[in-house]
Amino acid sequence: MKILFISLGCDKNLVDTEVMLGMLASRGYEMTNDEQEADIIVINTCCFIHDAKEESIQNILEMAEYKKNGSAKALIVTGCMAERYRQEILDEIPEVDEVLGTTAYDRILDAVDAALAGQHEVMTADLDALPLPETKRLVTTGGHFAYLKIAEGCDKHCTYCIIPRIRGNFRSVPMERLLKEAQDLAEQGVKELILVAQETTLYGKDLYGEKSLPKLLRELCKISGIRWIRILYCYPEEITDELIQVMKEEPKICHYLDLPIQHANDTILKRMGRRTSKQELIDIVQKLRKEIPDICLRTTLITGFPGETQEQHEEVMEFIDTLEFDRLGAFTYSPEEDTPAATFEDQIDEEVKENRQADIMELQQEIAFDKAEDMIGREVLVMIEGKVADENAYVGRTYRDAPNVDGLIFINTDVELISGDFAKVKVTGALDYDLIGELM
Repeated sequence: MKILFISLGCDKNLVDTEVMLGMLASRGYEMTNDEQEADIIVINTCCFIHDAKEESIQNILEMAEYKKNGSAKALIVTGCMAERYRQEILDEIPEVDEVLGTTAYDRILDAVDAALAGQHEVMTADLDALPLPETKRLVTTGGHFAYLKIAEGCDKHCTYCIIPRIRGNFRSVPMERLLKEAQDLAEQGVKELILVAQETTLYGKDLYGEKSLPKLLRELCKISGIRWIRILYCYPEEITDELIQVMKEEPKICHYLDLPIQHANDTILKRMGRRTSKQELIDIVQKLRKEIPDICLRTTLITGFPGETQEQHEEVMEFIDTLEFDRLGAFTYSPEEDTPAATFEDQIDEEVKENRQADIMELQQEIAFDKAEDMIGREVLVMIEGKVADENAYVGRTYRDAPNVDGLIFINTDVELISGDFAKVKVTGALDYDLIGELM
């Protein structure tokens, strides 16, 4: 039987999808990308913000049509939206057969069996459970890079965020388990590991009584075949001197950090439930750049949070202009039900949110373009992602670029390169967010 799997949302959700795909493949199911020929359709949903929720609903409704007309025998919904709106999905969309909560994805085989048997039910588990199925993941990212989810859930409880309610409290994956998974990925040809969690910097605190990300990184660096290790989602207040030292000492660790700061005004940061002040954010950025001069820093901001004034928005603009983050994304605030911020007074008009977002991104565009120009003349190591169609050119990424969120580098060459290869490249030009280079 053929299964169509649709994975929505973040890279952490993608890891869950790959685990389920591995389990299904081990049972002998064949994967397909064609809705017309799928016997079973699985949608791994997201509902972090309003737009993600709408995308999930739209996908469920579209796939329900294939169940309704008889071409698909089963429709299963998993992931964050399935956890948050379990019974509503079954009640409102009768074509859905099974709903799996966020900590029940290791029951995907049971869900498929139940769906084919005509059952309609919700499968859940304790939100503090940590599924650790033994089946190897089916990597879907092209084979040369893969995400390694090192923890699940979050204890921060920011006032705008629903994650703790649908993913549970923070719980780390045991280190020996992660090392085995990383070894398996390396044996499959993966050369770049991208560490993800709701918060990577707290890794191990619950299991080992101390932050153990530095120790995990040193062990991962010992794995043969892994060339790059990239760290995402590092909360600024949890970055330690030990982590910085490991990044300086271990050549496999990319000098790249993702720091979700969300805002720069102390009043708004406090209302968000964040645990840093503006000055503390400035201090950690300056420290990172002093200790690791070539570090690439990425961050995310929320604009239009309830009560945000024009003056506070301008303070954020000044903050960005001063610190000049290498990579930055801005998102309009989305009021999510069951979060404290959704009940706050002084909600901001949508048009104001979008205008402020546009202000931030226009400023960041100038910064990013200038930084791209500054790269001209530098020699960089590039991971090849693929060939440009009908041209003697390839596309790749430098250590400064995480897949699917950052820029690319285009290399003109007659030399045949293969995806996953590493090549030394001299940057010869800049094209907006992207670079142009030639082989050394």
